Amino acid sequence: MSKYVDGFVLPVPEEKLGEYKKMAMEGGRVWKKHGALEYYECVGDDLFSEMMGMKYLKFPKTVSAKPGEVVVFSFIVFKSRAHRDSVNAKVMKEFMENSKMKDKEMPFDMKRMAYGGFETLVAL
Repeated sequence: MSKYVDGFVLPVPEEKLGEYKKMAMEGGRVWKKHGALEYYECVGDDLFSEMMGMKYLKFPKTVSAKPGEVVVFSFIVFKSRAHRDSVNAKVMKEFMENSKMKDKEMPFDMKRMAYGGFETLVAL
């Protein structure tokens, strides 16, 4: 069965990375509680590699990362798009009604976050 993935790339100020991690831990717990199969938050480490001279758009440029910001790549794995929609509806309801995160200010600029849902093309 092919899986469905929500992907995010966003800039986080270095001084707010600890706060972001706490938020992500809570978010991951909630997504998994409501059925997400996997939940990842990854901090950029090798974002300016030349990749054997190939030209490509680098993640920091994608999100207009500024000096003092790190790039975070996140993804959540679901059974299908319908499963994602169901899980996300439950997650958003919990965040809006019950969560400590309801009125919490985000530790990053959401206007520079890239997000999308992806169908699996190849899974080995």
